[in-house]
Amino acid sequence: MIVRSASTLAPAGQRDRTELGKSGLQVSSLGVGAWSWGDRSRYWQSNIDKPSNLTAYKALVASGIDFLDTAEVYGFGLSEEFVGEFMKETQTANQMVIGTKFAPLPWRQTPGSLVGACKKSLNRLGLQKTGLYIQHWPGFFLNAFSNDAHLEGLAQVAEQGLAQAVGVSNFKPERVRKAAAYLESRGTCLSSNQVQYSLLYRKPETNGVMEACRETGATLVAYSPMCQGLLTGKYSKDNKPSGPRARLFTEDRYRSVQVLLDCMRAVADDQGGKTLGQVAINWTMCKGAVPIPGAKNAKQVEEAAGALGWRLTDAQVAELDAVSGKVPPSTGAPFEAW
Repeated sequence: MIVRSASTLAPAGQRDRTELGKSGLQVSSLGVGAWSWGDRSRYWQSNIDKPSNLTAYKALVASGIDFLDTAEVYGFGLSEEFVGEFMKETQTANQMVIGTKFAPLPWRQTPGSLVGACKKSLNRLGLQKTGLYIQHWPGFFLNAFSNDAHLEGLAQVAEQGLAQAVGVSNFKPERVRKAAAYLESRGTCLSSNQVQYSLLYRKPETNGVMEACRETGATLVAYSPMCQGLLTGKYSKDNKPSGPRARLFTEDRYRSVQVLLDCMRAVADDQGGKTLGQVAINWTMCKGAVPIPGAKNAKQVEEAAGALGWRLTDAQVAELDAVSGKVPPSTGAPFEAW
């Protein structure tokens, strides 16, 4: 459900709002992902840039974007610590809705393991209660039988007042329905299902995930709405991204998306000079999703914030649908099918 206030003086994030499912928790219709904050996954090359991440946080506050997504596994806890420090430094904890996630690692097989992880996340964040607590992916292999226990843990998180709302991530349709029914039976609701969704990855439209979210009232939260930068138009065969994304960005892939990027440029011009990234983000919003593009500095937050406060026309959405439907899609994560 989208809620817009009458004031045109407030920042865009305060004017363009969405309720997460039936939880009563309202957030800016665009969030930001902090997965890269404190990233220390590549030990031979430190990507930690705390000062830039602080500028990103301050830009969030200035734009009115109050939905910030993190997780205990991001930076092995450092992302949560950064968020906590930034909120304390700027005295803005009461202005932000923090969504963080539980990792169902093989040895975490009880409701208490989820509740305990939530409390540790709250400690890193410096909060008594978070806005949204999420199961990051379904349990599988050694703890495939623990998914019911994890749902029990989410219910306990809600009952103990550790989060305003609870959700899941990377859940397939039958898991969404089961989680929603169980949480409703416990007096709360499934607020959201966070999945990959973009113009180049539209599988949630066809695999039943989007339908299950609509049926249960859960909000679809879209990660990678710009498809790891491919939809921004800034990369080419002569300007490839660094790191793991470089393997995904081949010359053949670049050629295959040109027709879509050209269509997006025309739409961006028709919208008064928007960027390709803003068009990509806004398209997911028009589909009823809350996008959470990653942003590691102020410039990237300000760019993303430009997707708020307006919407593509129905004709533009239809045109983008038609063109993107002819482009080979990107690949999804394996846990979507678990």
